[in-house]
Amino acid sequence: MACIRLLLSVGVSAWMFVAADEESVAKAENVRWVSVDFKTILTWSYKESDQLLHGFTVQYSRDNGDWMQSPDCIGIHAMECDLTSYLEPLDRTYSADIQTEHKEDLDEFTHTLAPEFNPYRESEISQASFTVEPGEKGRVTVVIDDPLTSIYKRGKQLTVRDVLKNDLKYKISYYKSGSTGKRDVISDSSTAEVLGLDEGHSYCFMVAAYIPSRPTHAQQGEWSTQLCTPGQSVVSDISLGVLLGTLFVLFIFLSIIVTVIVLWCKWRQQRPQQTVQTSTMVEIEREAAISFSR
Repeated sequence: MACIRLLLSVGVSAWMFVAADEESVAKAENVRWVSVDFKTILTWSYKESDQLLHGFTVQYSRDNGDWMQSPDCIGIHAMECDLTSYLEPLDRTYSADIQTEHKEDLDEFTHTLAPEFNPYRESEISQASFTVEPGEKGRVTVVIDDPLTSIYKRGKQLTVRDVLKNDLKYKISYYKSGSTGKRDVISDSSTAEVLGLDEGHSYCFMVAAYIPSRPTHAQQGEWSTQLCTPGQSVVSDISLGVLLGTLFVLFIFLSIIVTVIVLWCKWRQQRPQQTVQTSTMVEIEREAAISFSR
């Protein structure tokens, strides 16, 4: 029994020693994926230590398959690795391992695993540029330019539409200029018609990529800048008669207030005189009563 306890004690001590030794070895930290329009970069940080850094080497795997080295990220000192060209096909789950190499022991690496990442379902979509073309009968045509990606096929730079195809939709948000009520419409294509608008009025529009097949947090892209059509705003709809009527009512209201204040001031000024006159009459009546009694 004593031998068993001794062996367990030695084993625990050895495990704690190894664990402490691993924690003391500097390695890559805060690993995360940064991906916009399918340009995907793996980034990390490194806490300076007494150990001389030889470099970082990045490996990646697809769907828990074999590890592959990124040719551009072997023994590098930068704390990022562009994996855009290697994450093909896009709709796969990728893992990454950052090996930290120290000059004291080039045969041993410390490893830091990155969280799993699917570019097709998680890459952020940047804001799209667009134009608005006013039409007849309360109709406006919104023409959206699909953002470009960093992916090339046969010498052609692909757009997000080329990558996402029918999964890509656009959310169009608009409101009448001068109003706070917004409406949203979803368009399946990069050209959409917004109907039922008031003719002659100005409307303001914004657009954003929308991919409903993705997880909720990654469905919507960045909102574009705002564009407004020419025309009247809600404020300009107020007729001159309504404006004059409002000013007239305001004038009457202010006149009443001024009149009340003036009358109140006059009353305050006359009140002391009335008090003095009343006191004098009382005194005269008192003296008359005394004289009569005599």
